[in-house]
Amino acid sequence: MMLRVGAYAVVVDSGRVLLPHWRGDGRWMLPGGGIDPGEDPADAAVREVLEETGFDVELDGLLGIDSLVVPAKDRINASDGPMHWLRVVYRAHVVGGELRDEADGSTDAAAWFDLAEVPGLRRVELVDVALRLAGH
Repeated sequence: MMLRVGAYAVVVDSGRVLLPHWRGDGRWMLPGGGIDPGEDPADAAVREVLEETGFDVELDGLLGIDSLVVPAKDRINASDGPMHWLRVVYRAHVVGGELRDEADGSTDAAAWFDLAEVPGLRRVELVDVALRLAGH
């Protein structure tokens, strides 16, 4: 079984949450992704937010760690086998930058959504998990 460890950020401002759009299956997700070898998870979360949204953020604290096993049949390429996904989730706030879409990455758009809009979005389940952890 493949193990993947990622770091993600919940960025909420004025009742809106920042979400990138995942190219893989067209759902909205949290900004974040895989941690590079030797990289601190907090640094990875900050890097990923910048890559996927154009915003510089500061982390406000660890919200939690989510664990998920994805069966092979539910992966984009079932032949890759099952995957255990550990997701480190932080709360963050914007300190600079401008909203922009990622070029040539795993996401193809980024946008702010009112928290009330989130239930109507096609999204990955980590969005719901992380918003609960953040008290939204």
